[in-house]
Amino acid sequence: MSSPVASSRTEWDQVLVDIVDYVRDFQPVSDLAWRSARLVLIDSLGCALEALEHPACTRLLGPLVPGATLDNGARVPGTSFQLDPVKAAFDIGAAIRWLDFNDTWLAAEWGHPSDNLGAILAVADWRSRGGAPLSMREVLACAIKAHEIQGVMALKNSFNQVGLDHVALVKLASTAVVSSLLGLDRAQALAALSQVFVDGQSLRTYRHAPNTGSRKSWAAGDACSRAVRLALIAQTGEMGYPAALTAPAWGFYDVSFQGRPFRFERDFGSYVIENVLFKISYPAEFHAQSAVEAAMTLHQQLRALGRSSDDIEKIVIRTQAACMRIIDKHGPLDNPADRDHCIQYMVAVPLLFGRLTAADYDDDVAADPRIDALRARIGCVEEPDFTADYHDPGKRSIANGLTVHFKDGSTLDEVLVEYPIGHPRRRDEGLPLLEQKFRRNLARRFDAGRQQRILEVALDQARLEAMPVRDFMDLLAA
Repeated sequence: MSSPVASSRTEWDQVLVDIVDYVRDFQPVSDLAWRSARLVLIDSLGCALEALEHPACTRLLGPLVPGATLDNGARVPGTSFQLDPVKAAFDIGAAIRWLDFNDTWLAAEWGHPSDNLGAILAVADWRSRGGAPLSMREVLACAIKAHEIQGVMALKNSFNQVGLDHVALVKLASTAVVSSLLGLDRAQALAALSQVFVDGQSLRTYRHAPNTGSRKSWAAGDACSRAVRLALIAQTGEMGYPAALTAPAWGFYDVSFQGRPFRFERDFGSYVIENVLFKISYPAEFHAQSAVEAAMTLHQQLRALGRSSDDIEKIVIRTQAACMRIIDKHGPLDNPADRDHCIQYMVAVPLLFGRLTAADYDDDVAADPRIDALRARIGCVEEPDFTADYHDPGKRSIANGLTVHFKDGSTLDEVLVEYPIGHPRRRDEGLPLLEQKFRRNLARRFDAGRQQRILEVALDQARLEAMPVRDFMDLLAA
């Protein structure tokens, strides 16, 4: 016999209230936060432009109905599309995320807070074309807040441990800031946010064997588009669900989070964007970034010694528990999505060729038999100190140490990289390289004159913040 369930309405779940009030009331004051938001923006746009060189991405872009256009629709950077904001959010979000090259946040949950720019840019551009006087400062403010919501939620709450994908947090953060861009009142914003948890959430299965596949490249775009749709539904006055998280038996906690309430390490502010990780040199899952750096060093050492992969008996990678859980893979790798989440592959390629690019995950490169032969000799072991430092708020390291053992019994000293180039501890070293990455990506789509006009705005904090959203997005259109 079932237990009686209380039928009376409750107050809004406190987590929903805290997020909505943060978005409505918080005003970023940190210069570091604003500068970081600009860097996130230009890096994300560059990643999107590079993704347009890949047909697997571009075939998903454009109107749902071929040939359909929308007057004053949102632009998709690097293309001629003008779309409704729901589809534009998908397209921009998918392009930013496609190559696994945008920023990263690592904690109990992993993710890529710049994914939220898909929703932010689409809605801001669409509204600006309808007459709203939005500047790029509003876009940067939304980026700061979306990073904070996703990142603070991720610090103590592991969605992957219950089989859910981190894009659930993209949908949450994007819904929160898009509600503000759309001018929703507090009650409407709460309703929109409650719908995020009433929604079904993406399973993480497309990131792991035996199902690893390309959905992981467009999952964030899907979350962005869903966020915009939920906010637009709430704008009509559609009701929300105050106990979406806490309702016994039927709420998110009991149904999808093993009965556990969310935990928080800190209040919402601007901490996350100030400490976000950039992927500067390599399009690789972030837990492998330091391993790739180490492999590049070892490649040079092997060349100097006149040694090749044929001389290697095995390579041992000391790493963190998160790396072991996500990207320690053996056996066949079926597609690029499988390869860019395999640390053995991401170490083998730079050891052999002295490089790791997006093209190195394609079938023609993977067909080189030397890669799988070397990959089979690479093993990971967890170093407990690395795991502890990974979770330490004062360190947040992502360490990997590689040791090469040769068939003749000799070894190369371990090459250890604790903080990869995109880590805040190496920010001064990385910023010139981040700008170079942006310049390279602009050159993929635009002539020299357009590149210069974009750079004049994108590299000038004050000028970018003052620029109308519509003018900025027009500058990036094909």
